[in-house]
Amino acid sequence: MPTHPVVPGVNPAASKHSSIGTIAAAPWGSANTLSIPWAYIAMMGAAGLKRSTLTAILNANYIARNLAPYYPILYKGKNGWIAHECILDCRSFKKSCGIAVNDIAKHLVDYGHHAPTVSFPVHETLMIEPTESENKPELDRFCAAMISIRKEITAIENGTADRQDNLLVNAPHTQLSLLNENWSHPYSKQQAYFPDKAQYVDKYWPPVGRIDEAYGDRHLKCTCV
Repeated sequence: MPTHPVVPGVNPAASKHSSIGTIAAAPWGSANTLSIPWAYIAMMGAAGLKRSTLTAILNANYIARNLAPYYPILYKGKNGWIAHECILDCRSFKKSCGIAVNDIAKHLVDYGHHAPTVSFPVHETLMIEPTESENKPELDRFCAAMISIRKEITAIENGTADRQDNLLVNAPHTQLSLLNENWSHPYSKQQAYFPDKAQYVDKYWPPVGRIDEAYGDRHLKCTCV
């Protein structure tokens, strides 16, 4: 059983030699977090959990097959299938045109998508986990966005788009910058704010543009009054 080095008496029955040590920062953890998976499992049942798992794997492989012509897919099995995670390798873009995986992640916001996991488990990759909850139209919309972004990267690689001032390095594009009369970028506002037809119907406007995440991590500020 686990113990805790700071708070004594968490598990009196566990001795120094029989304990597995500390497994969480909180001495007792949170029982509330257990109610969510318990309810999910109880309501789904054995058949539902199996179908949920199969659907999650199917969704991930659907994305992988659609994006394979545009991005290298990591961790494929001997038959070309993946598990529930689709990992896109974006490492070559830094060498070819200076585009980092963070640029792709930020630009996805312009397309109305929250970026998937970045640089885990491999640096400069996107780990996409569609789970069982995403329907086919949403998967198609995401794949279309990633394919469009790949074409934008190709434009930078072949010199059609500017290497320093382009759609990706300036993403995400905020509503405030749209209203700014001084538009000096070599690409149009149409390309920046409405990169595909889906944006005409349901446009998400990011409240802030690019921020320096590393600076923020090193200079924490409390905003409590």
